Amino acid sequence: MSLLVTQAALALTVQDSGRSGYQRFGLPESGPMDWWAHWAANLLVGNAPGAACLELGFSDAVLRVESEMLFAVCGAGYRLRLNGRELPLWMAFRAREADEMRLEKTPGGNWVYLAAAGDLLTPAWFGSQSVYPRGGMGRPITAGDRVPTARKEGIGWQLAGQSLPKAFHPPCQAENVIRVVPGPHEDRFTPASVEAFYRSPFTVSTRSDRMGYRLRGPVMVHHGGADLVSQGMVIGEIQVPGDGQPIVMMPDHPTTGGYTCIATVIRADLPLVAQSEPGVSEIRFAPVEVSAAQEIYRNALAGIDSGIQPKEDLWHQL
Repeated sequence: MSLLVTQAALALTVQDSGRSGYQRFGLPESGPMDWWAHWAANLLVGNAPGAACLELGFSDAVLRVESEMLFAVCGAGYRLRLNGRELPLWMAFRAREADEMRLEKTPGGNWVYLAAAGDLLTPAWFGSQSVYPRGGMGRPITAGDRVPTARKEGIGWQLAGQSLPKAFHPPCQAENVIRVVPGPHEDRFTPASVEAFYRSPFTVSTRSDRMGYRLRGPVMVHHGGADLVSQGMVIGEIQVPGDGQPIVMMPDHPTTGGYTCIATVIRADLPLVAQSEPGVSEIRFAPVEVSAAQEIYRNALAGIDSGIQPKEDLWHQL
């Protein structure tokens, strides 16, 4: 049982929830760029929320289904077609052998996640199936590759048609307010720069990838330079190198860094950063306390878990 990739997206890898416990050895967590869409896609097909999915980004992809399976595609910036018929994202659907699944890039985001009921049978490294090419852990998927799937016994075909309504999606917009926890080096910037960081818009540079999103906006001016003794880094951390332009650390980020940290994006808002289109979307930052960030994250998880709606008859046989 497998999926045949007949056309690969520019970014196409397998990602589960990521590997933990190895940053002290220089390995980042990896995992999905948009954890929210990844989590929802898995729940819609009855998988554990951290199961492996195909992560697609930045261009079209075409896949051929080689065995009957229940799927879900969640994310932003894509249109889904099954045998030429458009289907909604954020909904479980049934595909049969020889069906063609086409994911067409559209404006409004960068990433989608394809979950198959029963998980993907791909290699694992240090307890995670997340591909991390810079560390020699797998490679991007290319045209002609087959992705093996594990169809579980008693697959819940009755899940076909269940969906997660828009009210429970990340609120991706052309202009997003990204909430951050102020960083430990805020006092290394001039007061005017800190004020500009929270008041001015930034755009995402085309020189962005799974390691980090480079931002373009007002120049952040340092007191005494940008360099410091290398320190541990976390996903969402916003480092500011000597050119004064912030970089948001994404799942494949380095585990240590020697530039000042002005703030860290809260986990609930990382999908909004990930789905911001280079050169198009504007983002602004707003400070929050750690306790508020934790509460916002808990509410997001609860919303996904409780928001899934039962099947609609119209889609039940898809």
